Amino acid sequence: MSSCYLLPFFFAIREVNQNPRLLSNITLGYTIYENFFSARMTYEALVDLLSVGQQHVPGYSCGGGTTVLAVLEGADSELSKQVSTMLGLYKVPQTSKRARYDNFDAFFSTIKQFGEKAFQCFYTRHAFSGKVWERCREKEKLGSLPQDEIEDADRCSKCPEDQHPNQDRDQCVPKRITFLSYEEPLGISLSLTAFSLFLSTILLLGIFVKYQDTPIVKANNRDLTYTLLVSLLLSFLSSFLFIGQPQKATCLFRQPAFSIIFSVAVSSLLAKTVMVVVAFMATKPGNRMRRWLGKGLANSIVISCSSVQVGICLLWLGMFPPFPDSDMHSQPGQIILQCNEGSGIMFYTALSYLAFLAAICFTVAFLARKLPGAFNEAKLITFSMLVFCSVWVSFLPAYLSTKGKYMVAVQIFSILASSLGLLGCIFIPKCYIIILKPEHNNKDHLILKP
Repeated sequence: MSSCYLLPFFFAIREVNQNPRLLSNITLGYTIYENFFSARMTYEALVDLLSVGQQHVPGYSCGGGTTVLAVLEGADSELSKQVSTMLGLYKVPQTSKRARYDNFDAFFSTIKQFGEKAFQCFYTRHAFSGKVWERCREKEKLGSLPQDEIEDADRCSKCPEDQHPNQDRDQCVPKRITFLSYEEPLGISLSLTAFSLFLSTILLLGIFVKYQDTPIVKANNRDLTYTLLVSLLLSFLSSFLFIGQPQKATCLFRQPAFSIIFSVAVSSLLAKTVMVVVAFMATKPGNRMRRWLGKGLANSIVISCSSVQVGICLLWLGMFPPFPDSDMHSQPGQIILQCNEGSGIMFYTALSYLAFLAAICFTVAFLARKLPGAFNEAKLITFSMLVFCSVWVSFLPAYLSTKGKYMVAVQIFSILASSLGLLGCIFIPKCYIIILKPEHNNKDHLILKP
């Protein structure tokens, strides 16, 4: 028999027995039988129930005994009919698990006669049909039931942290565990996009290595071009650290890896832009900037700018290391597995430094975009940084307004979109010339000359 049948009945019996002013010297009791879906076990239980003495003789009483007030049963239709026939002989009310009840009025009247004085409100007829019974006495006092509480027999109970009320709010059930997984459509689409862009970057890197001695590849420091391509390659790979169930290793390294990789990429673009400015200044007679045109200046910019971000991340990992965590309260009915960043201040410090680098790079590139030169990359860098900054400016409100796996998805999308912006704006025009306009690629005047 379902607990929906038993609990209201237990409550009625307890309320009557605990009130000394009702049924003096009389105690209501109950007997529970399990029929194991067997007709024989059902009949044996009925014979035992109707036999008030030691012997199994229904209706025969020798000395003291108990009186059967009613029977609640959950047998199938055929057995229920047989039970009804047998109980009808002894005028015992019967309720079944179906909508139509035999002798229900007699049962209800009997229980109400003994129990109505014990209640401020009675469990009503629909309680025995399997519906969530009314809160009764608690209803007016509480007004409304909190989302994490259920209605017990006579009170409201708070569910454990890892559980929540079911739809009928009569029992606690485990919360659903959620995270951005590779099995769901969102995780699949993001991982496929990241992998496709990773392969595309490898293809571009291969093209530039193959044509490394051509003027367009040698223009504006070939090593910076390779550094930028490798950093973009790693940025696409870093997306996979955000997908799947959070683990100690992935939580520890995913944000620092993202921060350092993008710092290297932006630093490379900044170095490219500075080299354009230095090259222009070096063309003026008597200017000493010519000695800065070597690789030393470009490498110094990349290393120094990236080292600051590395220092921030090392401090972050040393003092406030990120770790796997679970959020049980943000989404009703869900346990969100996520990475706790350890320190929100360190996370936004790393993000702010990246924004600072991007702002400087955009400003310098914008100012240098009209400098003379047959192949001035400043125009491309200006547009690429405009795309980059637009993506990450949009990232913050979107990131802060979402929760759970969608918050992670927002960051992955921002990583992919900004990396694709750099890849497309900087390298697609060059590949167009290398592959489709080889006659222009062989002209020396394309090289930015001091």
